[in-house]
Amino acid sequence: MALFVDIVTITVKAGDGGNGCVSFHREKFVQAGGPDGGDGGRGGDVIFEATERMHTLMDFRYKRKFTAENGADGMANRRSGKSGEPVVIEVPPGTVVREKATGKLLLDLYAPGERKVLVKGGKGGFGNQHFATPTRQAPQFARPGEKREVIELQLELKSIADVGLVGFPNVGKSTILSVVTAARPKIANYHFTTLQPNLGIVKQGDDSFVLADIPGLVEGAAEGVGLGHAFLRHVERTRMLLHVVDISGSEGRDPLEDFDAIMKELEAYGDLAKRPMIAVANKMDLPGAQENLERLKVKLEGTGIPVYAVSAATRDNFNPLMYATTEMLSQCPPAEPFTEEELFELDPNAGEPFTIDTQGGIYFVSGREMDRLIESVNFDNEESLNWFHRSLRRLGVIDALREHGAHEGDSVVIGEMEFDFVE
Repeated sequence: MALFVDIVTITVKAGDGGNGCVSFHREKFVQAGGPDGGDGGRGGDVIFEATERMHTLMDFRYKRKFTAENGADGMANRRSGKSGEPVVIEVPPGTVVREKATGKLLLDLYAPGERKVLVKGGKGGFGNQHFATPTRQAPQFARPGEKREVIELQLELKSIADVGLVGFPNVGKSTILSVVTAARPKIANYHFTTLQPNLGIVKQGDDSFVLADIPGLVEGAAEGVGLGHAFLRHVERTRMLLHVVDISGSEGRDPLEDFDAIMKELEAYGDLAKRPMIAVANKMDLPGAQENLERLKVKLEGTGIPVYAVSAATRDNFNPLMYATTEMLSQCPPAEPFTEEELFELDPNAGEPFTIDTQGGIYFVSGREMDRLIESVNFDNEESLNWFHRSLRRLGVIDALREHGAHEGDSVVIGEMEFDFVE
């Protein structure tokens, strides 16, 4: 059996934009051709696509780095560089993408065939043709393309099922799944036989729904005890739960205490305990089951949780249970994708374009816009320097430095460049 992997860490990087070109028209008998440097191409995007060809995240154990193609640099004769090819990352439906550093949920690939852009490639830089003016007819500089950074992501697979089977190990969840669906999970009389969620389709008259057998929980699962913590994520999308207990107590545990322990774990993990639920008293064919069934009914009286007694071993009483499940499911709201958050730090226009910090009488100006500005300047060219100073005024840097107390001749540092402040 293939290894089931439902959580992995990968890195992605969108393509950098190509640099603008510095070029001047050269032609026989034309002594002073104008600037004709082309623009850089746009970098490739990072795209995620949900495909039914995949059922686990196992493929990411062997390939963890995904990089889109960079845009090509601009060329002479006003020719733009070629845009970079995107990188398309295929994942199974139900995968959520988080930024590992912050835990932000960036994408939810809920529906098969869904395709979403996580990061857009960097824009290409302008060639020197864009910087020509009546007074600056031969600009010796162009703008570089936007850069993109490597991002570390965590992918989580959350199974898409309508109904989830939950309960302690060895209470008969896998057997129940095999009775009511065509699924054939591994079944054995020892704990943690099920090491991955198993899904099957239940057909009840004209209705059908997807039933998931979630690996057994144990007390403390929400804090990482046992294997249950690793699989609680697969219950998050279910619209209702079938809470299975070994009503006979064949494992030497009290079924009522088992019920309370699992409810505690569902509550600790989130709002899972509030899902519509049916209590399934399994193993009714064993001694002591009837007495414990009466105790469970008394315990759940007035909670709104109905109790159905079944025997997976003898396949008794499953029709009433499945009809009740279908009826309850019809009243449950449809499952919805998780709310996605924006990865603001990747937006070059988000936040402050620059910040000013003063240390020892030196003014440090930093920020994404400042980095791009510094990269655009040819400090050996007077026209480029004049454009740099005009850009500082246009962006409000000069006024901001003045407000921070900068005077004529004070040292200002932008990137790796240091120069004197000039009013």
